[in-house]
Amino acid sequence: MKKTNIYKMIFYRFWLSCLICSCFIACDPQISSQDDMNPNIILIVSEDNSQDLGCYGNTTVHTPNLDSLAFNGAMFMNAYTTYSVCSPSRASIFTGLYPHQNGQIGLATHKFRMYDYFDNIPKYLKSKGYRTGCLGKLHVNPDDAIPFDFHELTTSNFAKKNLQDYAIQATEFIKSGDAPYFLMVNYPDAHFPLIREVEGLPTKVVEGSEVNSTLPFVGADSERLRELTADYYSQINRMDECVGMLLDSLNAIGMTENTLIIYISDHGAQFSRGKGSNYEGGLKIPMVWHWPGKIKPETVYEEELTSVIDIFPSIIDAIGDTSRIELPGHSLLPLFKEEKYEGHDYLFAEGALGTAKFFYPRRSVRDERYKLIYNLYSPDPDPYFPVYTDHNYSFMVSGTGRQEIAESSKEIQRIYDIWENPPKYELYDLVNDPWEFVNLAENPKYTAELNRMKQVLDTWRQDTRDPMSNPVLFDKMRRETDSINTLYPEHSYQKDSTFKWNYPKYFGDHVLKE
Repeated sequence: MKKTNIYKMIFYRFWLSCLICSCFIACDPQISSQDDMNPNIILIVSEDNSQDLGCYGNTTVHTPNLDSLAFNGAMFMNAYTTYSVCSPSRASIFTGLYPHQNGQIGLATHKFRMYDYFDNIPKYLKSKGYRTGCLGKLHVNPDDAIPFDFHELTTSNFAKKNLQDYAIQATEFIKSGDAPYFLMVNYPDAHFPLIREVEGLPTKVVEGSEVNSTLPFVGADSERLRELTADYYSQINRMDECVGMLLDSLNAIGMTENTLIIYISDHGAQFSRGKGSNYEGGLKIPMVWHWPGKIKPETVYEEELTSVIDIFPSIIDAIGDTSRIELPGHSLLPLFKEEKYEGHDYLFAEGALGTAKFFYPRRSVRDERYKLIYNLYSPDPDPYFPVYTDHNYSFMVSGTGRQEIAESSKEIQRIYDIWENPPKYELYDLVNDPWEFVNLAENPKYTAELNRMKQVLDTWRQDTRDPMSNPVLFDKMRRETDSINTLYPEHSYQKDSTFKWNYPKYFGDHVLKE
């Protein structure tokens, strides 16, 4: 361990010991009265990682802290985000709405924004007397629509430095008042750049020799990809150690008994066929719920389908609010109480890659077995494919290169061809083909399933007023992105303080009208 990090860890442990001593010296009324109050709620969000945790069966990573949360609570094997890029996913977490319903259909850094000021978790909980805090980036527009009382460590921190500060700031916020609190903690790992070790963290580094193959949804494999996978796994180890610091701090001040902890990733890993896609590698995420006395330990939901849109209604239910807020998600509390549960027969997602240059809209739906992806711009090629294969940006080094694809089996070459030149529809059997290597959409044996899933997707799009299902708005959005790319090549609009997208007006008029 590097000396600089030793000093920081010594400071953290000294600070933590002072907290422990202070709990014995003075009886904090906030702590003693917790059982009589609404639960404290902590939402932990990591970045860009799939279900690569020990509790989900990955034996290469070292994640004892998240494994413990899962072992002493509940974990979902079929948890999904609504969009495999950061801003739209986070907007869905906050609002409980699909991206096309709230307007955050692309990255906030590329100036995509919500239509209006919607009900959202911090805004709602503030109205119920909660203190609200956020650590880490917010990454939605406009950011003042998400009104946290306390917001620190606001940068993305992709350098992954001073990570002990998250636990320190969390404790300061928690101790700052008597009212119950909601705290969102956003860790920068495992976002790119891939950094195997920073300031001595993680204490358990994964070496390339420990990785037998790269992530399963990637399909291709090489020594280079295994080394990058080791970097990714090391980042997950570091993220877990950060969660451990946070949990140690909670235990030190006695704030665990009446505290609901939710852990998720915002979307899947940034490897080929992961982040930015509608494949399982991009949309499927870890989800762990921990609430002593309310959620039975060692609970694993193998079949239940859940989404980030279920978090907001679950929080409403957790504080005992019986009023109705119309949201597309469902509370998970009936599951935890072993009561009748109104779950999902289908989970929906969308995508467009998050920028003007790479705008390529998709919609997808899965049920207990099948997954349908609808590529709205097919037969046009996917503009993001060469970004991964040719490593056009520094963050894209993890993409499977063209030579690595050429050296793979015919099956793997075929799945990359589908990604590069998407057909209008892709249909996958997730039971027999969990990483979507065999497209069944043109197989006559699956015509009935294809038509059924198309009907389900079409109905959802109509029910949720998907603007891209309206031919006029579809064409209008395509013309707008084409015009922006002509006027602002290579995303130069990011440097124009006067630039604004027009779609929030015409999409919003369509979605929000009665």
